[in-house]
Amino acid sequence: MPITATDIETLLRKSFPNASITVQGDDGAHFAAEVIDESFRGMNRIQQQRAVNATLKEKIDSGELHALALTTKAPA
Repeated sequence: MPITATDIETLLRKSFPNASITVQGDDGAHFAAEVIDESFRGMNRIQQQRAVNATLKEKIDSGELHALALTTKAPA
């Protein structure tokens, strides 16, 4: 069964429970996610995206999640 935007959001909420998270995409392979979380404050963009990718590592490694465009930042 292909992964859904809801599945990705659920996985991200486990690591970033207080984040503002938006996930878009409905083809089962290509998604875009925006994660805004206080834990990103002081991190550069690469560090932020590595934190998100670590949460999704199992799905990425298995090929279930093929492509994810990420936007990450700390709240304004």
